[in-house]
Amino acid sequence: MKRGRLGEELAAGHLMRAGWTLCARNWRAGRAGEIDIIAWDGDILVFVEVKTASTTRYGHPVTWVDARKQAQLAKLAELFVAQEDPVFSAMRFDVITIDAEKKPPAITHLVDAFRPDAAGRAG
Repeated sequence: MKRGRLGEELAAGHLMRAGWTLCARNWRAGRAGEIDIIAWDGDILVFVEVKTASTTRYGHPVTWVDARKQAQLAKLAELFVAQEDPVFSAMRFDVITIDAEKKPPAITHLVDAFRPDAAGRAG
């Protein structure tokens, strides 16, 4: 299994153990991109970006979710909501990082990792 897929499996397991309900995995909107995990934390719709690293040579994986990636995720979330029309009390963006250097891999879950502004830009 490739590193990214392994990380997504670990992240999905982490969320399910926490009592979350998975809504979608690897949800694609054509060329606009993909959301790794969409899940329900109670009645909160959560869009989760998963980053897996086998080394920190290029920085901590949370830094890989830069402003460009955050804006892309915000646009994808908007497309998902428009297409699927889910009923939710709130929505948020989380980031889960997997440190695959450690045995077992270390999972870090950053709740409400970023908030896009009304124009879809990260803030």
